[in-house]
Amino acid sequence: MNMQAIMQQAKKMQRDIEKAQKELEEKDYEGKSQLVTVTFSGKNELKSIKIDSDNLDSDDIEMLEDMILVAVNEAIANMEKDKQEKLGKYGQMLNGLM
Repeated sequence: MNMQAIMQQAKKMQRDIEKAQKELEEKDYEGKSQLVTVTFSGKNELKSIKIDSDNLDSDDIEMLEDMILVAVNEAIANMEKDKQEKLGKYGQMLNGLM
């Protein structure tokens, strides 16, 4: 394989990575627990927190805080999993080139 072909392949890979990153940034990720739903953007920005207050007593604040934590962590995990699926193959390719 000549150097020009390697450079063309690298440029294509860079375009593919940029496309995948843009797709990820435009996507929303949701995490849920019993009373809480959170939504993050693909840029790791918390977009919304929705609380099902119909089933909530005033004594449940500590439980609600725990549920928010669970929902936020689930949304982040979903986002990271998606990033790994879309971008992980490029990391493996780059490791093979170095």
